Amino acid sequence: MNWAIDIDRDDVTQAGLVDDPSAPLAPGQVRVRLDSYAMTANNITYAVFGKPAGLFGNDQGYWDFFAERGEPGRLPVWGFATVTESAADGIAPGDRFYGYYPMASDAVLTSGGAGPGGFTDVTPRRTTLPPIYNNYQRIEALHDYRAADHDYWPVFRPLFLTGWLIADQFEDEGDYGAEQILIASASSKTGIGLGFSIAQRQGHRPQTIGLTSKANVADLDAQHIYDRVIAYDDIMTLNAATPSALVDMAGNGAVTRAVHSHFGNKLQVSIIVGKSHWDSDAGEAALPGPERQGFFAPGRSQKRIADWGGPAFGQKIAEAWLGFMDVAPRLARIDKRSGGEAALAAYREMLEGRADPKAGIVVEP
Repeated sequence: MNWAIDIDRDDVTQAGLVDDPSAPLAPGQVRVRLDSYAMTANNITYAVFGKPAGLFGNDQGYWDFFAERGEPGRLPVWGFATVTESAADGIAPGDRFYGYYPMASDAVLTSGGAGPGGFTDVTPRRTTLPPIYNNYQRIEALHDYRAADHDYWPVFRPLFLTGWLIADQFEDEGDYGAEQILIASASSKTGIGLGFSIAQRQGHRPQTIGLTSKANVADLDAQHIYDRVIAYDDIMTLNAATPSALVDMAGNGAVTRAVHSHFGNKLQVSIIVGKSHWDSDAGEAALPGPERQGFFAPGRSQKRIADWGGPAFGQKIAEAWLGFMDVAPRLARIDKRSGGEAALAAYREMLEGRADPKAGIVVEP
C-alpha cells in the first residue's frame, strides 16, 4: 500500500497517515519509491515555515513543494529513492537518487533535463522555490558518497551543510567582531556541524561555546566539538564584557532572552537558524542588544555558488563532508524505523521534543 502523512497547514500537531493511491504518469514524470529518509529537528522547522513566511521572497512556503494550495501539507524530508516507473527521457526504473521528498512511501516528480548527474524537478509550483531543494542527484554521481556513510547522508548532510555555511558566513564577515560564538541547542546536528567547521579553521578564530541542557553537558563536552560546553543555567557565569555572537539553532525563547539580557550591546550579532522550539516565543521586540537576523542556507549556497562557481563550491563541501564523516559515527547512532505508522510516530516524537539527540532517526518506508 502506498501511504503519505498529511499535516494540517494551520496546526502542525494534527497529522495523520493516509492512503496515497497512484495515478497515471504524465509525460516527463517519474514515480519513485522512497528507500530511506531522515527525521530531524530540521523537519520541524520546515513544518513551522510550511505556510508563507517570506523566506523565499514570495508567497510560498515549505508546504508548496509537495502539495497544491488547499490540500493538507506534505512535510519535506531528505533521503534516497529508487525510480519504479518513468515517463521521462534519461531516467529508467532502478535509477537511484538523493534529494528532497515528501514524507510518504512514494512520490511523483517532473524531470527537467535529466543527465549523468541527475535532474531538476520542474513541477510548476516548484519552479519559483529555491533551486537547491529541486535537484535530484544520482548516487553514482555523488563524488563524496561512500557506502559506509549511507545512513548518515539524510541524517547529517543537509544539517552539516547548513552548519558549514554558517561558519563560512562568520569567516566572511570577520566573525562580526566577536571573540566567542555561543551556539544554542549545541547537541543539534546543525550545531555540531557549525562547531566542527569552525574548529577546522586555520589561524585565529573565535572560541566556540556550546549551550545545552545540564544533562547533556558531560557527553557533549567529551565529543570535543566545541572549545567549551556549558549548561543553559550557567549563561550568567560568562564574562558579559566579552564581544560575543549567538547562533540559535532551535528558537528557544528563554535561552535567547538570557543571552541578550546578559551581554546586551556586547552581543555583536544574533542569528536564528531553526524553529524546532516551534511553540516558544522570545518576545523579540523587547530584547536588549542587536536585532535578531535569520540564516537561510539556500540563499547562502546560491551566493557561494555565484562567488566560486558550482564545481568549486561542490569540491569545498565534499572535502569538509568527508572530514566530518570520519567522526560522525561517534557523534550519533542510527535509529532505523520501518513503515507508515513508524514514520508518523517519529514525526510526533520530534515535534514533541522527545527524540534522543544522540540518535539519527532513519525511516525506511
